[in-house]
Amino acid sequence: MLISTTENIGKDYEVLGEVFGVTTQSRDLVSNFGASLKNLVGGEIKGYTQMLHTSREEAIQRMTEEAESKGADAIVMMRFESGSIGNDMQSVVAYGTAVKCR
Repeated sequence: MLISTTENIGKDYEVLGEVFGVTTQSRDLVSNFGASLKNLVGGEIKGYTQMLHTSREEAIQRMTEEAESKGADAIVMMRFESGSIGNDMQSVVAYGTAVKCR
């Protein structure tokens, strides 16, 4: 499935509607402790970086599945939103417009 952050994909299409993919991930206690220590000295917290990467991929997959269930060929104007829930959870939403190419 074509996923684009732009509206123009070089094809004429019919809009089918909005599609979303949502996931919430958390790190385990050991990772959170390591992140707390890293926070004192600075630098990248690789466990959280991996968690965000995994969350984005899962959100895209869920959004794609919803678009496929509507009969879409592509998703245009795709965006991400993310936010923290508590101190150790991250929620990621992928959303866009499902379209059927003519």
